[in-house]
Amino acid sequence: MNTTSKSTLPRSKYHRNAYDFVFDSLRHAQQRYDLVDEGQSDDEEHHISGQDLLDGIRELAIEQFGMLAITVFRRWGVHSTADFGRIVFELIEHGRMRKTERDQLSDFFDVYDFEEVFDHDYEVDTRHAFDE
Repeated sequence: MNTTSKSTLPRSKYHRNAYDFVFDSLRHAQQRYDLVDEGQSDDEEHHISGQDLLDGIRELAIEQFGMLAITVFRRWGVHSTADFGRIVFELIEHGRMRKTERDQLSDFFDVYDFEEVFDHDYEVDTRHAFDE
């Protein structure tokens, strides 16, 4: 997925913050894979797959929301990775993101379970709490 801008978002069942979070997660994933090149982020070589974007969503959600990630997502109307896929494809439909021929909505189905990654597998990072 590539982004054009996040200024105009489609009307949807999802909260506006969910769309903004997808854009932020896309940027996070692009930075993670060193694909950000200012002024040229629409190029094919800067493409992020659905799996890569979902990894970025997971990482950014843990970083920003911690154990509240599921609660925040539910408030936004997002209950699964498929919901993030629907958001992405709404953004594509409205010209706010781009896709390649390889990208499909099904790329987002059942990639990970929110309860698993944001609750059961969640670990509190205490490294800095014990630094002297």
